[in-house]
Amino acid sequence: MPERLKLAINTGGGDAPGLNAVIRAVVLGARYRGWDVYGVKSGYAGLLDTDEIIHLTPESVWGITAQGGTILGTTNRGNPFQMPVENAAGEMTIRDVSDKVVANFKRLGLDCLVAVGGDGSLSIAQKFFEKGLPVVGVPKTIDNDLSATMVTFGFDTAVSTATEAIDKLHSTAASHERVLVVEVMGRYAGWIALNSGVSGSADAILIPEIPFDIVAVCEKLMDNELRGRRYGIVVVAEGAAPKDGTMVTHGKGEIGREEVRLGGIGEIVAQQIARRTGKDTRSLVLGHLQRGGSPTTFDRLLATRYGAAAVRFIEAGQRGIMVAHQNGTMVPVELRQAVDRMKRVPLDHDTVITARELGISFGD
Repeated sequence: MPERLKLAINTGGGDAPGLNAVIRAVVLGARYRGWDVYGVKSGYAGLLDTDEIIHLTPESVWGITAQGGTILGTTNRGNPFQMPVENAAGEMTIRDVSDKVVANFKRLGLDCLVAVGGDGSLSIAQKFFEKGLPVVGVPKTIDNDLSATMVTFGFDTAVSTATEAIDKLHSTAASHERVLVVEVMGRYAGWIALNSGVSGSADAILIPEIPFDIVAVCEKLMDNELRGRRYGIVVVAEGAAPKDGTMVTHGKGEIGREEVRLGGIGEIVAQQIARRTGKDTRSLVLGHLQRGGSPTTFDRLLATRYGAAAVRFIEAGQRGIMVAHQNGTMVPVELRQAVDRMKRVPLDHDTVITARELGISFGD
């Protein structure tokens, strides 16, 4: 292994609180070993246009741990294996430009890429590893849906943001005797809805793992009414779906976009509750509020540990792996294994059992 390595780092997919803490940890961990780090802007865009690559020094990462977002920028439309390109006729087509990324990486004399992202971004990283590009992945997603690691950074901040919003909604719901339906992120996993819903004392929590019956939700709310509680809070994951229906999406997605856009189920649930119960019912979509803002202490520390471990594993000669948090420590797992299966909420999870014992309805 060369005595002085040149590392690259990029951040891909949706942003998450804690990304800057990872970047700082990689830069400082590399400097501790006498290595150099280069930041690749906007996912892989910097390896297509090398003017978008910047030298990262300890001075350039001062004070960024507490900042949300990412100083390198990110995108969920920048898959080099399926890049939207305008042809001579002015039409957008999909092309594979991954060979150019690999060629530029080698031309710049880079030794390893630290790819920070969720399942989509890490799947791209795995493809590049298969093409011979040395990669170490760092898991990032507020959805907490990567099976190889116990927890991803950004999740705790997202849950804290959602819980704070739910807390504030209790007073206004009670004042007007309304039902408020809160739609939260999470895509195909219900971790954010489950954790924030239980922490925020919701009456019902609807998650993708448990198809719901709106009649059961309304029965829970009307039972509260009989007991003198004339308002209700329903937390709905964006990927939740009724027993006889499907997830709600926004159109067919944009060209070059890896995933469909979920969202809208909260308003549908609110309309159905209003129609069936006669209660004044409103919906609220928290959306990107859950991605923004300063990371919690937990996420800052977790992200910092992820970044430091990535450099440690690179020093040990590890490639084609992802840093995983398991049983309180950081371990390397095969990148292919890390993106092989989504981590969804088990129906026998202790938090689900706790919620049921507290009388929270899952609409089943």
